[in-house]
Formats: sequence, structure tokens, C-alpha cells
Amino acid sequence: MSRLLLCNGDATDPATWSNIPYFLLQAGITSGWLQSGISLHPEPLKGRKRLWNLAQLIRTGKAGGFQYSPLYAQTLFQQAGLQNFKGSLLSHYPFLPPLPWPSSQRVDFYIDATTRQIFDDYGLGDPISASFRAEALTRERLAYQQAGSVICMAQWTANSVINDYGIDPAKVHVVPGGANLDEARLAELAEPASPPLPSEEAPLRLGFLGKDWPRKGGPFLLTVAEALQRQGIPSRVRAIGVDPARLPHHPLLEPLGFINKQTDTPRFVAELRSWHFGALFSSAEAAPRSNLECLRLGVPLIAHAVGGIPSTLPDAGCGQLFPAHPSASEVANWLVDRLTPYQRYLAWRAALAPRWREFTWAAAVEQLAVVLN
Repeated sequence: MSRLLLCNGDATDPATWSNIPYFLLQAGITSGWLQSGISLHPEPLKGRKRLWNLAQLIRTGKAGGFQYSPLYAQTLFQQAGLQNFKGSLLSHYPFLPPLPWPSSQRVDFYIDATTRQIFDDYGLGDPISASFRAEALTRERLAYQQAGSVICMAQWTANSVINDYGIDPAKVHVVPGGANLDEARLAELAEPASPPLPSEEAPLRLGFLGKDWPRKGGPFLLTVAEALQRQGIPSRVRAIGVDPARLPHHPLLEPLGFINKQTDTPRFVAELRSWHFGALFSSAEAAPRSNLECLRLGVPLIAHAVGGIPSTLPDAGCGQLFPAHPSASEVANWLVDRLTPYQRYLAWRAALAPRWREFTWAAAVEQLAVVLN
């Protein structure tokens, strides 16, 4: 059966949805499990969005939510030209393809979060009227009910599918996915050196990767670095992805701006591998690729046990999950213990590095194939 990848945008474009569809598609095509990705372009719908938003504002007093509407899904999906397609669609977006589906098509979903979680946990439902939110969640539930499987990138998401939407647990599965890194380019890079013992000349590096500095716990990570400094361990927070102009001026913060991991892979990889720990102390998080990218490169993690984060740290060999929300001194004390003696830390890190394949999209495709085949 022919299987195509579908998302809210162009599945063949690395710029779509944090690269996730693109890297899944490449791994799926390489294995022969996926045949192609569908290219959809929401940009031409901007005019309809303005009219729809105006109508919603007049009717409900709130203008948001066009991307969850039947009009959006139907108009966007028409671009695919799949009216006569006979095969399987793996969709990242619960509202695509729009219901009803032809009997000749099987639809499965692969999601990072449910819309209920996006509305409530991420707080993105505020601009949308309560009545339309309820309508969208009803359509999402119907889609899950009719799907062959609902595959989630985290147990947190699977729990929502089962408990919030009443979906049979037998059809709900968890596959965290892989790191959004080009494996061919990684294979060309030299073996990395171990990060040095923290010192004034080479401080401990705590890595931050992402655009949302407040939500992903950047301010808290700075307090951890301060706590380490007080214990005599020189420390710095290295931040990738955030506009330096939007970051605070802090002596322990080293902003690196955006590093394009596609066009500047060696620099991106070298930076992550220089970190002693990747860090993610988010207030809300679905299925972070940053954690999987660190683990793919042999970098251990410290993180909150929040949302979907626990599903990206399979065991203690990958790092430490702290119950939300720990004190900075608690995290700092754990780090000091893990770094002492330093040879023990290096041995731990050396044991993590050979596990790299666990965190690739190739491994995720194998898991997806078991579920869907």
C-alpha cells in the first residue's frame, strides 16, 4: 500500500514545523516505508482567513482559530489533488485530511500534542471563542475515532488522546521520534573530543536550544549557573536559537543566536558536543527535538519532568529528570555530584555516545512500521 506523509504545510520543506516532517520523510523514503510527502501551502488562504476572522469576531467576539476550521482544512487539502488516491496517509495534523475520508484511504495520525493540550497547556486557546474550541475538539475526536492508529510523540500526549478524547487505548501508541539532524553530514565529521574539566579558562557549559527563552526555562537555567558559581564551579549558559537582542545581559550567559543546522552542520554539532549538559526546564513542552539532538550527539540532559519531556529521556543513562519545579541549588548540587570525580562523568558520557542510533529518525521509522504494518 502506498503511504504518503501529510502535515499542515509542505512535508518536503525543512522549514516546515521544526523540520520534523522533513526528517521523518527522508528516513521513511530511505527505508521504503514512505513513498512521498504532500506539499501544501497555507499562504494563499490569507484572504479567506481575514474574512473568516472578521465573521468570528462579529459572531463570538473573538477572531482566532481559522487553522482549526473546516473551511481551512478543506481548502488547503484540495491542493493535494488526492481525490482518487487509494492508499495510506500518515498525518501530523488532526484536522487533515478533513472528514469524511474516502473508504479507499486509510488515515493514521502522528502527533506531538492534542489540540486540547495546545489550547490549555500552551495557553493558545485564549484568542478563540469557547464555542469554536469545543467544536474543533469534537471534530478532532471524530478523526481519532475513525483513524487506524493515533501515534503520539510522548506518553503525555497519549494520555490526553485516551482520557480527554475517549479513544480506545489499543489504537494509541507512543513513538518519540528522532533527532532532526542530517545523518550523512554527521558521518563526515571527526570524532569529538571530551569536554574539559570545568575551570576559569573553560567553564562548565549548560546548553539551551530553542526560540522561546522564558517558556523553555532559560531564566531558571541562569540561576542554576549562579548556584554553581557559588559552589566554586565556573559555569556558562550557551544559548542557541534566541535573538540575542531579546536576552538579558548577564555575565554567565553567552548568546550564540541562530545556527542553521542544515547549512552550518559542523558548527552546530561542535557547539552541542562542547556542552557538558543540555538543559530543558520548560513550563510546557510537547515533544522536544532539542533533547533528542543532544542525545544523538552523546550529550546528557537535565530537564523538568513536564509534558512530553520524560518520553525523550528513556533512562538514567541519558540524564536527570527533576520534578517540576526544583530549586536552583537542588539542580546545582546534583550537577556537582555528577561531575565529581570528573572521570566518572566522562565514563558516563562515553557510555551514552554508542547509543546514538536510538535517537535517529531511522530507528523511529522502524517503530512506526511495527505499529502501522
